[in-house]
Amino acid sequence: MLKKYAAITALGCLLISNLNHATPQEQPTLPLNEIRTFVDIFDRIKKAYVEEVDDKTLLDNAIKGMLSELDPHSAYLEPDAYSDLQINTSGEFGGLGIEVGMEDGLVKVISPIDDTPAKKAGILAGDTIIKIDGKIVKGLSLNEAVDLMRGKPGTDIELNIIREGEALPITVVVTRDIIQVKSVKAKLIEPGFGYLRLTQFQLHTAEDVTKYIQKLKEENETPLDGLVLDLRNNPGGVLQAAVEIADAFLEEGLLVYTQGRLPNSELRFNAQPGDVLDGLPIVVLINGGSASASEIVAGALQDHKRAVIMGTPSFGKGSVQTVLPLHNERALKLTTARYYTPSGRSIQATGITPDIHIDNAKLTRIESIADRYHEADLRGHLSNGGKGKAKKKPASSNAKNAGSDQNQEPNLAESDYQLFQALSLLKGLKVVNKG
Repeated sequence: MLKKYAAITALGCLLISNLNHATPQEQPTLPLNEIRTFVDIFDRIKKAYVEEVDDKTLLDNAIKGMLSELDPHSAYLEPDAYSDLQINTSGEFGGLGIEVGMEDGLVKVISPIDDTPAKKAGILAGDTIIKIDGKIVKGLSLNEAVDLMRGKPGTDIELNIIREGEALPITVVVTRDIIQVKSVKAKLIEPGFGYLRLTQFQLHTAEDVTKYIQKLKEENETPLDGLVLDLRNNPGGVLQAAVEIADAFLEEGLLVYTQGRLPNSELRFNAQPGDVLDGLPIVVLINGGSASASEIVAGALQDHKRAVIMGTPSFGKGSVQTVLPLHNERALKLTTARYYTPSGRSIQATGITPDIHIDNAKLTRIESIADRYHEADLRGHLSNGGKGKAKKKPASSNAKNAGSDQNQEPNLAESDYQLFQALSLLKGLKVVNKG
């Protein structure tokens, strides 16, 4: 299933290539007045600041300032940060297990990763971190904030969080650990209906998707009738994996393209023949934690009308970051392009709008007296003429007893309402297709 695509890697749809020799066609003249101002400020800080500051610190801070003012995703990567970025694509790294960005000078949680300390501690997509172990986040760069969250596995970290719907900040304690992310999970929700959950897009995710779909087909006693592809709270990852996964479900056509100022930042990816599901219905679940590579897959399948997109609007990260290696094990992560869905949509800051909007909800069973009593409960009721013994429906005293292990759908509706609705839609599509 794996194909030869341009080398595109790194968390958050990063395009990794050496663009050291790529320059715009016209070389701009040096802004001499601004350079003089910079040198003047540099000299004044060196002479007049209350404490002595070395040249390296001042220059590093100047570089960080240049990049942080461009957009939330451009950054100067020092050795540790550059190493972590490379490790992230392999699926094993140290930390809390959250994808974060900067918003108004504070750390915004894009998504907690499944089966990580952050997820287990109750961190939610959309949470805003205002303090890390008592240190105020305001004024820190994203890299500095991430450095504070790193630490020895097994140690605790206290996060003060602003959460929508909460009047006051809440405190969450998370125990650091080595994060080993399994990017693909698969199961049968019901006979005939598969469920594929992608937590991230890593180097081998596309290969795993093909393998798990084949496994679902083999485990199912009846032919597979449809698939739910769950991209909720998936912060993105390797663009190459996103392209290959979209390609796995499409026979032909454009998947995604990028446009930027540099010639080699303009890329187009087209599907190759072959659909691993042979045209079976797909429902894709997304939410505000679905970002970057997740949006590429959802956008491609939506534009080609290959899947029904369900849930809530996605995050809206439609930009490509290029990692430019520098000397001394450092790198520049620079936003160099926007990506577009096959129909030409840029989803930067707007996100993917679902075909069917379904908010996640918690359902409470409402028991009606009318549901407790039936003809069979009436004293002296007429039999059914020997065609079968009438069965009394046991009355339940509360909503908890109303569901049983024999009836999966009500349980699914209570535990994951969006997934329940996706399954219901697949069942409806099965009926329509057979009709």
